Amino acid sequence: MRVRPLSPDTLAGELVERIDALPGSDRVRVLIDGAPAAHPERLADALVEPLRLLGRPVLRVSTVDFLRPASLRFERGHTDPDSYYEDWLDVGGLTREVLAPLGPGGSGRALPALWNAATDRASRAEYETLPPGGVLVVDGALLLGRGLPAELTVHLRLSAAALARRTDPAQHWTLPAFARYDEQVGPDRAAQVIVRYDDPLRPALVM
Repeated sequence: MRVRPLSPDTLAGELVERIDALPGSDRVRVLIDGAPAAHPERLADALVEPLRLLGRPVLRVSTVDFLRPASLRFERGHTDPDSYYEDWLDVGGLTREVLAPLGPGGSGRALPALWNAATDRASRAEYETLPPGGVLVVDGALLLGRGLPAELTVHLRLSAAALARRTDPAQHWTLPAFARYDEQVGPDRAAQVIVRYDDPLRPALVM
């Protein structure tokens, strides 16, 4: 195993090259997996413009817009790590409304947001069409090991110490969920691309 340090811009550039080189003319579904402390949304956002400059249409989706209603998320309390791990993400909704339609043979018509967690109401988002050759970029936490279909999966790896240090103290109750994720799923094995992300200004690609 080799670890190659990169700048954030170089990391984004290498991922864009890898996405653009994937075979086939269908759409490409990319999952950027990382704890909130790793801010996977920032890396996901950094891929959008370079891909568009290559002529690849992009649809950006965040799993924070595919959480289940509060009555289901908080059924076991507001700070239950097992509920956070098992019950928060609407896996069925994300697959049905986004990943399946943008997969091989799909309609290409996807709903970029399903649920507004702040208002605890259905999103008013409109369906969007991603043409063949387009790229879907999804960011979120605890995405691997759920059977979510994708052509490329990227995991932003934080050591336990870095995760605890960079997580808001008010969210430390989620830490056991990430420990369980490491033990049960092993994202270092499940993802196609592993990025060591203890310092977001000095990421390192594991090869």
